[in-house]
Amino acid sequence: MKYIFVTGGVVSSLGKGLAAASLGTLLERCGLRVTLQKFDPYLNVDPGTMSPYQHGEVYVLNDGAETDLDLGHYERFVDCKLSRLNNLTSGQVFSNVLFKERRGDYLGKTVQYIPHVTDEIKGRLHEVTSTSDVDVIITEIGGTVGDMEGHIFLEALRQFALEVGRENVCFIHVTLLPYIKAAGETKTKPTQQSVAKLREIGIQPDIIVCRTEYDMSDDERRKIAMFCNVEAKNVIAFRDVKNTIYECPLDLSQDKIDRIVCKILHLDVPAPDLTDWQNYVGRVVHPTHSVRIAVVGKYIALQDAYKSIYESFTHAGAAHDCRVEILRIDAEALEDPKASLDDIFQNVDGILIPGGFGNRGIEGKIKAAEYARTHNIPFFGICLGMQIAVIEFARHVLGKKKAHSTEFDEKTSCPVICLQEEQKDLTTKGGNMRLGAYVANITPDTLCSRLYGQLTISERHRHRFEFNPEYRAEMEKAGLVVSAVSSEQGLVEVVELPGHPFYIACQYHPEFQSRPTHPHPLFAGFVAAAIQHKQG
Repeated sequence: MKYIFVTGGVVSSLGKGLAAASLGTLLERCGLRVTLQKFDPYLNVDPGTMSPYQHGEVYVLNDGAETDLDLGHYERFVDCKLSRLNNLTSGQVFSNVLFKERRGDYLGKTVQYIPHVTDEIKGRLHEVTSTSDVDVIITEIGGTVGDMEGHIFLEALRQFALEVGRENVCFIHVTLLPYIKAAGETKTKPTQQSVAKLREIGIQPDIIVCRTEYDMSDDERRKIAMFCNVEAKNVIAFRDVKNTIYECPLDLSQDKIDRIVCKILHLDVPAPDLTDWQNYVGRVVHPTHSVRIAVVGKYIALQDAYKSIYESFTHAGAAHDCRVEILRIDAEALEDPKASLDDIFQNVDGILIPGGFGNRGIEGKIKAAEYARTHNIPFFGICLGMQIAVIEFARHVLGKKKAHSTEFDEKTSCPVICLQEEQKDLTTKGGNMRLGAYVANITPDTLCSRLYGQLTISERHRHRFEFNPEYRAEMEKAGLVVSAVSSEQGLVEVVELPGHPFYIACQYHPEFQSRPTHPHPLFAGFVAAAIQHKQG
């Protein structure tokens, strides 16, 4: 097994995850089998209880693990199916160590950071090694070198490199090259100091990846190489891409990072064949037409809160030779009595309501769903978006003005959305929703069946509340079609409205399984409907 460790310096949000995922793309196209993982130094066991404003979206894996959004990049850029083993946090590490101490596993020894905590971190690397049928494991270390909470992870990696042999390990350090506009210069000093901090810990990076607005000059490359003790060719420029993050592998390939990594790891493989990736990027960058989709959510201010949804639109757009322009609409703004929905949704070709928690903006989302239904605008609801569609239908088609979800009104007299039975006795919040992949059966001759082209599907979930089955017969009689149910419990998974140009909503999160060259069928169908709407 070969190991690549990706660290970051100077500032956060440098794009370490994209750098790691892009390198995975290149190595995979060299013929290597690759998997990726993320080590996060925060003390939360997982990001499941974090606000999207703080952490961005929570990405859910097939096995139900709630993980960092970077794992979404990993699965989209590399052909790998990840599990809870591919995300490790300080919270998990310390929980495991303390559990073992209470159980008596340490046989009376004093439990210390070294060796017990570092052994727990190294143990995860060995576990992924033993359970993964791959050639290379790429591990991204969250945070910034110099952060107190990340130090123990770096110490564990230093030890691990010695144990498995330095010839089997490649350290890549991602740093910032700031451009000082007033001076007209790119400064290398932050990179030098960040690498110096890493070397204090005992880690000498093999490759330095420099995030930069502008290309590096040869002088800057040589200067960084000299002060950071690497070869000049191992100083890689990671430039700002112009159109899409899927250009990142192509950008990194310019400096032949894959060739350098393979040489360091003694891997004799051919250069990457990027033909399919270049073709995909070409379709993204040079579409012949476009549509405008309104995303009505409560975390609109943060780009990363709905990251997988936005990426799914990129995938679906490329499949239809179409650029999807996203109009971000704060659901609370629609609750203003003075708000004109005709003005807000003017020139919109589709409306999507994503998932979320809490009652802020709920009435605005219901207004958006009603507007899409009554104005024949293609509509797509995801998770909470499906529940919103059901509430709106009950209120305005069935005439049940008090219809609501018990999540937002526990005493509602018409709970068309209610808490799942298995959730009612839970008193904690973390890791106990309906999580991960579940199989569902699709009703034949429905929009859902036509989009999927099959009658059995497996999709990833993250929710506590569900369609209340007591109201199903009444709603179906009024025209709402239940077009998919879970195979185990019969829970309603998809609803749709026949006769509408495109109106479908699902309880699961299809965005977690969309891929660049394999867009999710629901997103692809939604974009196709938006194109038809625009064309009249």
